Amino acid sequence: MRRPRVTSVLAAAAAVLLVAGCSSDGDSIISPGGRSSAPSKPGGGGSSSGEPSPTESAAPAKGSVKVVRTLTTKLDSPWGLAPLPGGDLLVSSRDTGKIFKVSADTGKKTEVGSVPGVSAAGEGGLLGLAVSSDFGADHMVYAYFTTDSDNRIVRMVYDDKRPAGDQLGAPDTIFKGIPKGTIHNGGRIAFGPDKMLYAGTGESGDRGLAQDMDSFGGKILRMTPDGEPAPRNPDAQSVVYTWGHRNVQGLAWDADKRLWASEFGQDTWDELNPIEPGKNYGWPEVEGKAGKKGFVDPIEQWKPKDASPSGIAFAKGSIWMAGLRGERLWRIPLKGDKPVAKPQSFLDGKYGRLRSVVAADDGGLWLTTSNTDGRGKPGKQDDRILRLEVR
Repeated sequence: MRRPRVTSVLAAAAAVLLVAGCSSDGDSIISPGGRSSAPSKPGGGGSSSGEPSPTESAAPAKGSVKVVRTLTTKLDSPWGLAPLPGGDLLVSSRDTGKIFKVSADTGKKTEVGSVPGVSAAGEGGLLGLAVSSDFGADHMVYAYFTTDSDNRIVRMVYDDKRPAGDQLGAPDTIFKGIPKGTIHNGGRIAFGPDKMLYAGTGESGDRGLAQDMDSFGGKILRMTPDGEPAPRNPDAQSVVYTWGHRNVQGLAWDADKRLWASEFGQDTWDELNPIEPGKNYGWPEVEGKAGKKGFVDPIEQWKPKDASPSGIAFAKGSIWMAGLRGERLWRIPLKGDKPVAKPQSFLDGKYGRLRSVVAADDGGLWLTTSNTDGRGKPGKQDDRILRLEVR
């Protein structure tokens, strides 16, 4: 297992010992069951001044959402969602460990295979999916999942010429040792514009891990496709990119290649954060906008009852954030790394809990519901994937 190595700079920022405690956010258990071209700021961070560049235009203050169609229905505990080249979607089933391909044209579901070793309990199971940046050459699909001992990331060759249910090769574990828990397993993975793999992790219910530089819990990790520390990380020998996170389940890049992340708060504030390498995002010392030296404040915050955010995506100049407990889709219009208006909410309560949102090639969005995860109230058609037209 690759352990984070603490540099003197990182160690100084993480020196305060913090007390562990319980959690009770909107995704807790109810029933059992910037720019990548800047060498110092790969894949995010924005300009050092925090001001938008002259080329950046502001998103409209007011936007709109239209549900164009329901692509498919009756999914079992969908979690990860990853577009394939050509437009079809891969979706993971948290509780069954299976991965399905969904046709973007017809909505037909085809099982491509299962990930062995998945231990589904509480908020754990088969979580995030990502398609290799070089998929046309390597045909690799990456998965983040919970085992009996940890959370880990594997990659598998995907061959759609093989029979349904047997299209995934044997998993190759590229990274392991991320703490697991009944809650706060993180789970979102995504390839950035720099072709590096990013992973959002949780502190597994042990709050002190978020500030523990010898733990992968409560961090955003950045690694090569082989699972090694990525070039120009804050510590050249570590995959740790940022720390002080409670539970990161949303990662997305804007048009200027800034990285953004959504984060579950506890009882006070959920967060949307612009991510800068080597920075401390405060948990459990602070929650929300605290203005405390040494910690990065979010640009927006919400009461957990209105959000409990999971996936995020960037489209039409805005970050779009799926809410679980909030049962709504939030739009945060931006200019550079600053909001230009108050967040707007859409679909309030209409489809229940919302889990994953990804951008489509035409500027629209794909959105999954999350009502069969043991916390929602599933209807006869749940869970489903929706196609959205947004502006």
